[in-house]
Formats: sequence, structure tokens, C-alpha cells
Amino acid sequence: QGKVKAKGFEGMTCSVAHVLSALGDRWGAILMRDLLLGLSRYDDLRQSTGITNNTLADRLKALQGSGLIEKRQYQVRPDRYEYLPTEKGKDLGLLVMAMIQIGDKWNLSELAGPPLRVVDRATGHPTTLRVVDAVTGESLPPQNLALAAGPGADEITRWRLAVGKTR
Repeated sequence: QGKVKAKGFEGMTCSVAHVLSALGDRWGAILMRDLLLGLSRYDDLRQSTGITNNTLADRLKALQGSGLIEKRQYQVRPDRYEYLPTEKGKDLGLLVMAMIQIGDKWNLSELAGPPLRVVDRATGHPTTLRVVDAVTGESLPPQNLALAAGPGADEITRWRLAVGKTR
């Protein structure tokens, strides 16, 4: 029996789909969280996540193939490698911060407080992500936000926006 392969996002004109495709799956997202926290060695990633060796090796190869991490040798005999976020991988820090902020708000595990805090490196003060007007720099409340077609929008994107607007 062969595995049924999930449909990929190839050919989809969607920035969300592109990021999800680069991450691969939930393990890819969790590994990027750890890599962005500064864990870089295989054994540390394994210990942090509890992921199986086969899954970890597969996901690291996939993240490398997506250009999110690079593999760098740090020891010879035996050969040992570390995995470091690339500039593209570091871009995901914003996504990780957003997920931290949302997860803390939801608090589904009913924790006494946030397990991680995003802080200003210089002051240690807590931070929060917010949306600002790209022209004026003014903060915008979520109810002021809308999605609009961009210059790369294709027909299906325009359809999604049109249908979403009418509903």
C-alpha cells in the first residue's frame, strides 16, 4: 500500500500557501521555533521536540531544501552538523512571534502565564506585534484591516476577494 500524498500548494498564487509549503508541516514550524530560539544541534532539537529520528532528519532536509536553514559542520571525526536559519528562515521570526502572541491570548492549556515572552533585547521590556499604516506609521485596530488585490493577484485571488466581500 502506497501512502496517499497530500495535495501540495504548487501553482497557487498565495503568500500564505508559499510559507506553509516552505515549512512543510507542523513539525517544520516547531523546528523553526527552536532554531529561531537558538537551538542548532540535532540532539538538542530532538530533545526539545520529542520528534522521532526519521521525522527530524526528514524535516531538517525539507527545511534546508526550502532555503529556510543551512547545515554547517562543526566537528570532524565523528562528523557533526548544526542547523542555522538563513535570512529567509529568520523572516519566520515574525510568524513565530505572531503565533506566540495568539497562543498566549487563547491560553488553551490554561497556563499561569505565557511560556515565552518576546522582549526588547536592549531593555527587556515585553513587546507586542501591531499593524501600522505603511504610509503614516499610525497603529491600526484589527477592525480597520481589509485584504485587497495586490499587483501579483491572479484570477482566483480576485474571485476570492469578490466572493468574500459579498458574503
